[in-house]
Amino acid sequence: MAQIQQDKNKLNLTPRRFNMWIFIFTSFMFFAALTSAFIVYSGGKGHALNVIMPQVFMFSTAAIVLSSVTMFLASQAARRLQVAKQRTFLWATFVLGIIFLIAQIYGWYILTFRMGVYFSNPNASQSFIYVFSGMHLLHILAGLVLLIISLVGTYRNTPQAINLFRMEMGSIFWHFVDIIWIYLYVFLLLNQN
Repeated sequence: MAQIQQDKNKLNLTPRRFNMWIFIFTSFMFFAALTSAFIVYSGGKGHALNVIMPQVFMFSTAAIVLSSVTMFLASQAARRLQVAKQRTFLWATFVLGIIFLIAQIYGWYILTFRMGVYFSNPNASQSFIYVFSGMHLLHILAGLVLLIISLVGTYRNTPQAINLFRMEMGSIFWHFVDIIWIYLYVFLLLNQN
């Protein structure tokens, strides 16, 4: 344990941790601004969303929530030096992230080709569905990159201090992405009519 603390002191990872928190804060503010813009637009001009959200979005929500559980388990395994379990749970998180991504794109397909809800629509309130989910998908892609970095580290002889740091940063970001999607999905459900 003392060796891990010495490695952390040598690496001085505090600035990177601070940068992650700044990024999460700015992302949170960005999504808050988007939902505020939707409220102002739809409330001020009487434009309701008038869309029942496709069921696939509920499926994708379940996948992302489950991925937070597997990410938590991967972090716990990393702390206990159980590399095989860490790797297994990271792979599970990655696969669930891909399932989420595919489900979201399929949701766009349903919205566009089955429901006739387009990004460029006379009712711009409906365009917000694409903006919310599209910006969230960019964050999912960034999270998947962090997962890949953590996974690669489990296959190499990465020092434990770096492994734990990667897991910490990946976990913080992944749980944030999960919470943001739940917020956006509930927000869309509450405004669908």
